[in-house]
Amino acid sequence: MSEPELIRDVVRGVPVFPDEMPFFDPGAAPESPIELFFTWLRQAVADDVAAPHAVTLSTVGDDGMPDARVVILKDLTQAGWQVASSSDSPKGRQLRANPAAALTFFWPAVGRQVRIRGAVSIGTTEENDADFQRRHPVARALVLAGGQSEVMDSRRVLDAAVDEQVQRLEAADGIASTTWTVFTVAPDEVEFWQADQQRLHTRLLYTRFGAGWRRELLWP
Repeated sequence: MSEPELIRDVVRGVPVFPDEMPFFDPGAAPESPIELFFTWLRQAVADDVAAPHAVTLSTVGDDGMPDARVVILKDLTQAGWQVASSSDSPKGRQLRANPAAALTFFWPAVGRQVRIRGAVSIGTTEENDADFQRRHPVARALVLAGGQSEVMDSRRVLDAAVDEQVQRLEAADGIASTTWTVFTVAPDEVEFWQADQQRLHTRLLYTRFGAGWRRELLWP
């Protein structure tokens, strides 16, 4: 009987970084991490990085255990990074109970990562509804059907519930959700990470300091 294949043998030879990566000079970085993030995001879009607006949202549950999932960045303002979800979803409940979160963007095609930590605020009724109305009709119907992350008996139950809500949306304009919520992560720390083939990665940390930001280089 042959030896079982070990995961470490499978992943050991997988390339980690691309052959060519963009240059990052932390000494030329702007005073605001929001400005630098805009620059990096626009470059990622220009470089055709897959789903550059996908971000890992990390929260903490009532049991003190960390929780994480990938969501889509909705917007970025001077107030912070915005994501959205139903308030009665697991992440929505966690953010209401413990209004703090971490966000992680990872763009392996260009060897870049951005990490954000900060307090979370909830959007106004107008902001929440505006974002909800911009969603695809089926996405809105799914929110209205409710039950995110709950156990379901079969796919037929989901299809029937969504179909019912799609018909509601087609019959009337402007139907709102009472649970859809925009969450803004106001940054206290933002780290920009640029990979290096020799593992001499460049790490620039922005830490909120009074009304501005302190910039520091970190060891790889």
